[in-house]
Amino acid sequence: MAADVHLLVPSEAAGERLDAYLGAQDACPSRSACAKLVEAGAVAVNGETCLSKKQVVCEGDRISIELPEVREPGAIVPQAIPLDIRYEDDHLLVLSKQRGLVCHPAHGHEDGTLANALVYHCGIEHLGTVQGEDRPGIVHRLDRDTSGLMLAAKDDETQRALQNLIRTRTLDRRYITLVHGEIVMDEGTINTGIARSTRDRVKMAVSDDPFARQAITTFQVLERFEPARGDEGYTLVECHLYTGRTHQIRVHMRHIHHPLVGDPLYGKGNGRMNLDLDRQFLHSWSVQFEHPFTGEVVSCRDELPWDLAAALEELHDRSLGRTAAGDVIVPQLGLLED
Repeated sequence: MAADVHLLVPSEAAGERLDAYLGAQDACPSRSACAKLVEAGAVAVNGETCLSKKQVVCEGDRISIELPEVREPGAIVPQAIPLDIRYEDDHLLVLSKQRGLVCHPAHGHEDGTLANALVYHCGIEHLGTVQGEDRPGIVHRLDRDTSGLMLAAKDDETQRALQNLIRTRTLDRRYITLVHGEIVMDEGTINTGIARSTRDRVKMAVSDDPFARQAITTFQVLERFEPARGDEGYTLVECHLYTGRTHQIRVHMRHIHHPLVGDPLYGKGNGRMNLDLDRQFLHSWSVQFEHPFTGEVVSCRDELPWDLAAALEELHDRSLGRTAAGDVIVPQLGLLED
């Protein structure tokens, strides 16, 4: 598990460069390592991700650092894990990650990860390492059991450029989720701080702690399903991420009292209430962005995988109707239509 470090800049440190200030702190690694953490998007200043190691710190700045899990050093072994690639050029690729695939090596998952597959497909020398040598090509992550579209970068310059799209909120990422209960409004915005839970370090939580990182999710309802015996009904939702915090959609939907169906960490209910799913109903179905080097608009869509589609088909006869957004989006998800 990653460790969190929180710092409050004192008056005597005001005016220092961010990497120099961090490198001088006992809880942080070397200055060069801190510079890489900044470039990887692991450092937030006053709740906002900072990608400039040259930024000058000010008295009272609240700095949060996500330190990676300490692992034994070792090269990423190429492994022939199938990749479902939807777009690829000399700079980057867009792929659809299958459920159950961990993005990079971590405790309990030393190999068999997306990183191993990327090294096999591209070669270690053709992948960006801004996120670290053990995270080659990784631009952003999906939870192990979240499926769908992800980006990977083939060099450091591309990796930085794509992370900057995330920071400036111009990388359009949209997810499909099914939640418990009926969301009454057709659309909404959730804007909170998110930090690691103080009760369970595996979980994240909405927090007003001054070191919490800002998280913004907008959503629109696609379809509602009436309650039946043993459940509260369901709502099919498209979520749009403006930030990329750990477990963001899962935490935000729980925060508004509509946890994801099947979610083992933040969900509720028994197997039947969760439509017999053994993972959270969450799928990255759409990404769109302007290519940082060609200027081309890259747009990819990904239909629901079989298990999520089957759970949704089970609710077909309980539909209360689709919204205008649902009439447009649901037919693109690969579901059987009447």
